[in-house]
Amino acid sequence: MSWTDERVDTLKKMWGEGQSASQIAKELGGVTRNAVIGKVHRLGLSNRAGASSTPAPERKTAKADGASPAPKPAAKVAPQDKVISVTVTPRKPIVPAGQPLPPQPSANEISQEALANVREVEKTAKRIGLMDLTERTCKWPIGDPATEDFWFCGLSVQQGKPYCEAHVTVAFQPMSSRRDRRR
Repeated sequence: MSWTDERVDTLKKMWGEGQSASQIAKELGGVTRNAVIGKVHRLGLSNRAGASSTPAPERKTAKADGASPAPKPAAKVAPQDKVISVTVTPRKPIVPAGQPLPPQPSANEISQEALANVREVEKTAKRIGLMDLTERTCKWPIGDPATEDFWFCGLSVQQGKPYCEAHVTVAFQPMSSRRDRRR
């Protein structure tokens, strides 16, 4: 569903008539109540018809001489005339929360051959960032995520797995070898 000019005009008309977002969604078809509410806010229609055209009543203050001040005309400001200033602050570096890491297989639980293979593969890895990951790249994280020297393997994945062949050997171990470790 897309917001065509015709659908937007219908939305504006019905919103101005005071109809609910649910009623508008039902009339338009193919949109949810929340989609209508979102579009209303993006269009700046959040105030109903009549609500923004009547100025708020002014408070009367008594002067020392007893005369009331002359009412000032309310200035009407269209939503598109408002100026919004935005201050962008740089992100703070990620600081580990101090929580223990989930259980990781220790070096003595993984075969030395598999560890050596992983170390060799990581030397030739593509070293890609989070935004460069695809379904075809190895998603094995390497390094501390709180540092600048954090990356993902990025090599071609094994069919049906999220990792390359070397990282699959470390990540997925047969059930029998896991059972043997617990004893």
